[in-house]
This record gives sequence, structure tokens and C-alpha cells, in this order.
Amino acid sequence: MFSGISTAPPAWVGRALLTLLGGLAALWYLRGILASLRSLFLIFLVATFLSFALEPAVDRLERMGLRRGLGTALVFLIGAGALGGFGTLVGTMLAEQVTSFSENVPSYLRDIDSFLEDAFGISGATSDLRAEYDDGMARWLGTVANDLARFGTTIVNVLFQIFTVGLFAFYMLAEGPTLRRTVCSHLPQHRQRAVLEVWDLAIAKTGGYILSRTVLAVASTIVHWVAFEMIDLPSPLALALWVGVMSQFVPVVGTYIAGSVPIVIGLLEEPVHGLWALVVIAVYQQIENYLFSPRITSQTMQLHAAVAFGSVIAGAAVLGVVGALLALPAAATVQAVLSSTAPRHEVAEDLLDQSRERRGRRQQPTRHPTVDTAGEDQET
Repeated sequence: MFSGISTAPPAWVGRALLTLLGGLAALWYLRGILASLRSLFLIFLVATFLSFALEPAVDRLERMGLRRGLGTALVFLIGAGALGGFGTLVGTMLAEQVTSFSENVPSYLRDIDSFLEDAFGISGATSDLRAEYDDGMARWLGTVANDLARFGTTIVNVLFQIFTVGLFAFYMLAEGPTLRRTVCSHLPQHRQRAVLEVWDLAIAKTGGYILSRTVLAVASTIVHWVAFEMIDLPSPLALALWVGVMSQFVPVVGTYIAGSVPIVIGLLEEPVHGLWALVVIAVYQQIENYLFSPRITSQTMQLHAAVAFGSVIAGAAVLGVVGALLALPAAATVQAVLSSTAPRHEVAEDLLDQSRERRGRRQQPTRHPTVDTAGEDQET
């Protein structure tokens, strides 16, 4: 008697399922495209940061009468020369120290053997380590060719990415006014004003970040150069450059990475040299944190320490090393935009005073009545 009732699903159910499956497939395909373009997005992001950082210098050269394209090329040449000099000095220093350490490992082990035998009567404590070291060196020499081949491929990829970033940044710098005009041509006038204000803020904050870091890096390099010369560390200029650049341009862990190299090299040369290097780096870090850095960054990029630390962690979580490097200028720009656009109200000082008094009363100890042996109430 139920034969007259239709059990087939409505026609729209099939269309809805097909639409859902098609949407899921499109989202999966789009996810693959975005994953493939992630490297291009990072290159574009770094190029944008680089163009913002260098635009104040290019604008100044343009105001001095130099053509914008020529000024951009000059700024890039100066930057490439500085990076090349830094890489040459530091790379040569590290290569020399690694070679020296590798050659001196057997003598270090013999010194340990002599100390253990003289002090505790233990002989041949490191003989196995010496044998393993010799065998390890032989195996290492046998795999040098493969390592060099892989290293060459890595260098080619890195150079290609650097060239791509530089090319993007060069055109964004050289055609900066034209690019802003093109973007604003697609927006109404009230939107144009907001976009240009944010653009100018981003350039000012990023340029201020690079300027403040550069000034602090130069000061750190000079102080550590003089100190390392007095301590008699090997390659004092290269070590001072390493400390100055790494401590200023690598967020959060840069200071520890910068200080570890001269300390280790000093300890290998003479333990007292390493201890003196540790003292110099620690003392200068305190002077920089409380004297130099607040005065310089207050003129270029005002950013609370907690905000800076949190932005670096967030940037590293989202984009890795690139995100950590770009986090500080991005956070400074966002903070400047919010402070200039968010509404502000007058603070009621009497309410703050009342809140302070309430907190003070809560922190006072509570007095409870007690009864003594005679039955009389007493307060404790």
C-alpha cells in the first residue's frame, strides 16, 4: 500500500553534491597552486621590504639632482659591495679558524692525555678518539666531491633567488612614483589618501629600522674591534663585523649567535682570551640596551620590547626565517597605522586613582575577631 510514495531523493540533492565535490576539488587545486607559489610570494615580500628600506636613500639622491634609476643603481652597488666585503672577511676568518682547529685537534687530544696522566695517572685516555678522528677525516675526504657538488647546486639556487629579489626590488624602487600612481588610479580619492599614508608609513618605519640597526651595528663593530685588538684575538676586524651585523640584524637569537663565535675562537686560542671576549660582549650588550639603543630607536622606530618579541615569534611561525626578519618593521608599521587611525579618548585620572586605591585595600591583610580564654573578643 506504500507503492504510491516516491523514495527517490529530490533533484537538487544531486546538484548540491556535485557542487560540493567540485568546490572541494577546486579548493584542493588552489591549495596546490598556492603551495607552488609560496617561494615567489616570499621573494616578492622580501623585495618589497628591501625597496621600502632603500627608498629613503634613493629619494634623497633624487632630491640632490640624480636621476632615480641611476640613484637606485648606486644604492644597490653600495649595498652589494658592503655585503660582499662582509661575506669575504667573515668567510675567510671562519675558513681559517675551521682549518686551524682541524689541524690542532690531535695536539688538543695529546694535551688532554698528558694532563690526565700527570694528574690522575690515566694513560691513553683519548687514543680511541684519535683513531676515530683519523678514520673520520679519511671518510670525510672521500665524500668531499659529492658534498661540493651539492654545495654548488645550493649556491646556484641561492644566487638565483638573490638575483630575483634584487631585480624585483630594483624595479619597485626605480619605478616607485609610477607604481604608486598606477595603484591610486584604480581607487577613489578618499581611498587614495589612506593608501598613500600607509605606504609612506611603511617606508618610514622600514627605513628607520634599517637606519637604526645600521648605526648600532657600526657602533658595535668599532667597540668590539678595539676590544678584540686589545685581547689579541685572531682576525679582530672580521670577528667585530660578525658581532656587529649578526647582533643587530638577526632577531632574538642574534646576540647569542654573534657572541658565540669570538668566545669559542678565544677559548681555543687561549682560555683567558675567551673569558675576556665574554666579558666584553656582555658589558657592551648592557651598555647598548640601556644607553645606545633607546636613544637611537626612539628617533627611528618606536616599538615596545614585548610587541617586538611577540611579532618576531609570530613572523617565524608563519614564514620562517623571512618572517622573523620582516616582523619588526611590519609590526612598527601596523602600530603606526593603528595609532594614527584608531580613536583616542581622554583618560579619567580620578577613575585610575580609585582603581589604585581598591587594589591597595585588597592587598591589606584581613583582620578577624577571636575569643580569648575569658570569652572576650580580641582582634588579631
